[in-house]
Parts: sequence; structure tokens; C-alpha cells
Amino acid sequence: MDYVDVAIVGAGHGGAQCALALRQNGFEGTITVIGREPEHPYERPPLSKEYFAREKTFDRLYIRPPTFWAEKDVTFRLNTEVTAVDPAAKELTLSNGTAMSYGKLVWATGGDPRRLSCAGSDLAGIHAVRTREDCDTLMAEIDAGTRRIVVIGGGYIGLEAAAVLSKMGLEVTLLEALPRVLARVAGEELSEFYEAEHRAHGVDLRTGVAVDCLEGDGSRVTGVKLVDGEIVPADAVIVGIGIVPAVGPLILAGASGANGVDVDELCRTSLPNIYAIGDCAAFACDYAGGTVMRVESVQNANDMATCVAKGICSPQNGEDQKPYKAFPWFWSNQYDLKLQTAGINMGFDRTVIRGDVAGRSFTVVYLKDGRVVALDCVNMVKDYVQGRKLVEAGATPDLERLSDAGSPLKELI
Repeated sequence: MDYVDVAIVGAGHGGAQCALALRQNGFEGTITVIGREPEHPYERPPLSKEYFAREKTFDRLYIRPPTFWAEKDVTFRLNTEVTAVDPAAKELTLSNGTAMSYGKLVWATGGDPRRLSCAGSDLAGIHAVRTREDCDTLMAEIDAGTRRIVVIGGGYIGLEAAAVLSKMGLEVTLLEALPRVLARVAGEELSEFYEAEHRAHGVDLRTGVAVDCLEGDGSRVTGVKLVDGEIVPADAVIVGIGIVPAVGPLILAGASGANGVDVDELCRTSLPNIYAIGDCAAFACDYAGGTVMRVESVQNANDMATCVAKGICSPQNGEDQKPYKAFPWFWSNQYDLKLQTAGINMGFDRTVIRGDVAGRSFTVVYLKDGRVVALDCVNMVKDYVQGRKLVEAGATPDLERLSDAGSPLKELI
């Protein structure tokens, strides 16, 4: 049986960063990254943006060139999944029937796209936007003549895909079951702004609509039937309704977790010698009042990976591992709009608007009990940079000055 000092399961942002940070922190043991896709680690966010729009070729999406990993003596097992974990024996069972033993295990699998469960959900022409293969398949269909696309889900993935597709001149309908888009992550002001932007760009955006089933011609989707009986014609459907954390083998092995796998302040699971990072890891987030939650962002995956790598290396370099307390930030590019989010707005009870919404350059500041907890900055880079410090400081600024875009946020701490 093969043995590896550190096995990293998942070849996304978190897995790649963990391998890199181990080497940067002086780790000299063996490292193997196990990934289900055939590609070496690549950036995910551009898939629904620059790559799909053909503004970037795939080779420009690599986090590091494939040759880099060989130079760092990091081994990859691609097209491979872990099907079982034996924490007592410290062994992994792989999808090819082989086994691997490990010293430390880092689980960085992210999640799988949440699927529709209604009738017709298994028809051809239904897509996620999670992997290179997902995008390549849809791009090939568009090249072959697909023109009418229905996007189900008004979160960031759905909105970003709709923006790219509408810019390509395709007929796009976006369906959101909740009363507004971005309802789970943003305030009403931001939702209303993006709804108006998409409609202005020709997207038939509908909120408060539920899908009954998908209809087809026997094998391929031809339309989306709503609960009111209307059928929205579709040559293809994109489903963007979130992810399901890919933690099955860990949970079956006894790891604690309900929504993902639970980790402590050092990113350790309840199983010995096993860490979890990124989209699949649930932790007590300081920037959400200690709420146990998963944070789906590149920042979170990378920073958790670095935290774990330093912990694994600490017996060698004499440093104690520091608890994970990284500042959460996010971004989304749609049309010519750059949204940058600082902090987590969970539990906010007030919003303050800075700037010019009509002019497409403004900031939504979220407050809880008078304290700034998060900001959504649309084409307001300076507010984003300075606003991070307000969140970190737990600032309670004067609201009149806060609403004045002429007052720099750095002066309000």
C-alpha cells in the first residue's frame, strides 16, 4: 500500500493552496493531491465569466502550471475519488480500487452542484457551471445552435452566467423562486439594483416563480414548466441553486457535521489527524457572531489551507498554529459592474447607502446594533478597501457621515 505523509483530497483552490503552503513553510515530507477531475488545479470563478465568454483560454486558468507541482515534489492522482476513509488505520480507499495510507489528511473537496429533483431533471441539455467539463459541454451546444437558455437560480452563479450569455446575444430567461435575487446573501437594495441591470441587458428575469418540471422531446430538454402551467421554451437549462458539500466518506467514517463537516478553530475535524477546509468545512465564524457556517469563497479556502499547513509544519519549525480568524471577502463581476463584499451581513438590522445607485457606483453598508458588519461595494473600490477596516474594528460610525460618499470611510473608524 502506498503511504504519503500528507494526503490532500480535492484539487481545487484549497487543496492547491494547502500543498503550496506546506512547501512554503518548510514541509519536506511527501504530499499527494487526489482530484476527481483530469486537470491540475485551476481557478473556478472565471469559469462562469472569462472562460465561458472565451476571453481566457483554459491554460490561463491554472493556479500554477502543471510543471510547477513536479518541481515542488507534489504528486497528483487525478481522475480519482476517495470512496472511504478509515481514520483508525489512517487509510483511504480510492475509486480505482487501490488504497493509500497517510500521516495527515486534509479534506478539501468543496461541493457538488445541487440538482433538481423534479420530473425531467435527467434530460440532456441540463447543465451546472462548476467544472471545466460543465462549461465545455454548454459552450459546444451554443456553438451548435443553442439560443434559448433558461437559468434556474438567482444567486451569484446564475446571475454571472446570465450576464455572460446575454452579452453573447442569446435569449436568456432567469427564474428565481424567492421574491428577489440574492435574497440569502444581500439586502433588498442590492437585489433590486441587479434585477434592474439584468432586465436592462435583455434578460427575462422573473422572481417568485417555482418550477414544476422540465419537459423534453424524449431525450433532450425543450422547456421549463412553471407551477402556474406556463412553459418557458429552452434549448438548454443552467441550474444554479447552490452546492451540496462533498463530505460523504468523512461523515460515514464518523466525522461530526450536518451542513458539511464541522471543524474547530484549527480546522480539525472530530476525527484524529484529519482536517477540512474550504466550501465543505463548517466553523464558528467570528464575523458572523460565532455562528457555525460554511463560507463559500476562494478567500476562505485559501486562508484555511494556509492555517492547516502551518499547523502541520509547526512541530518542525517550532511555531504554534494560530486559530483561523481570516477576514471574509467575496466578489462578483457582471457586465461592467464589479461587486466587492467585505464581511458577512448575517443578522443586520439596518442599511446605509453611499454613492449613486442610478450612476451604478454605490455602497451598501450593513449594520447590526449600530456596528458595521459588512459592505457591498459596486464599482466603489476605495470604499471596499477602507470599509474592511470598519468591519474589522467593529466600528459604530455616525450615520449621517456614513451616508455621505464624500466622507472617506477611513475617517469613520
